[in-house]
Amino acid sequence: MSNDKHTGLFYNHGTFSRVEDVLAVEESLSIAINGEPFTVTMRTPGYEAELIRGLLYTEEVYRDTETTPFVEILETNAKGYVTSVNVKIPEDKILKDFAGSRNIISASSCGLCGRTSFEDTITKNTITETGVLEPSLIAQMFESMSKQQEAFQKSGGTHASAVFTLEGELLDIKEDIGRHNAVDKVIGALVNNNSLGKAKVLTVSGRISYEIVNKALSAGIPFLASVSAPSTLAIENADAAGMTIMAFCRTNKLTIYAHPERIVQQDTVQVNR
Repeated sequence: MSNDKHTGLFYNHGTFSRVEDVLAVEESLSIAINGEPFTVTMRTPGYEAELIRGLLYTEEVYRDTETTPFVEILETNAKGYVTSVNVKIPEDKILKDFAGSRNIISASSCGLCGRTSFEDTITKNTITETGVLEPSLIAQMFESMSKQQEAFQKSGGTHASAVFTLEGELLDIKEDIGRHNAVDKVIGALVNNNSLGKAKVLTVSGRISYEIVNKALSAGIPFLASVSAPSTLAIENADAAGMTIMAFCRTNKLTIYAHPERIVQQDTVQVNR
């Protein structure tokens, strides 16, 4: 994971001092498919193949799990970071016309930026998972994710996304300056090692937005959990598609906003707040 050191002037109780802080790297990545421009995304360098695989999978452009696309590096910058790639995919495996679907830069904070219409983002996937999840495992999952957030521990500037089995086994974790990039990277990693079918719980370090729900739905992951808040559209989308959403996940605390029937429950009491 990429981090750079930068000098700053730190103010504390009336005193200034020079400090050298580790910051998360943000660089652009221009992605073409078979020579056709697809998108430019802002991301943390590293795991480009996983990012691209996950992005194309969740965007439903290329979902073949039998063939790993060849990623051709076209350009690197002076720091050695990859800035431009061409993804070679058999034409008959491309699921939809991507030309013009993303024609401006996707910022690190926004996975939908660069889209020409909101309808392009909607996935028709629905969740049919019948397994139930023990809520006490969620805190353990976030603890496991936190322990492996190496970039965040150094810089404090990256998000993380991790995927677990229903029993709480960690399958993979990825970090990035963008929430949606972290999700794409971890999904892409699972697609590449043929373990996406084991993925049942996706944990994210940032808020749950519509785009995050959509990516999880595209991957067929039935449980989505965050330490932060969900948006109204995220809940509506998850509810309609059959996904269980848990937010404000803290030690021994969480709030279920969609499909609570998949969570093991004891007695339920009404709390007004």
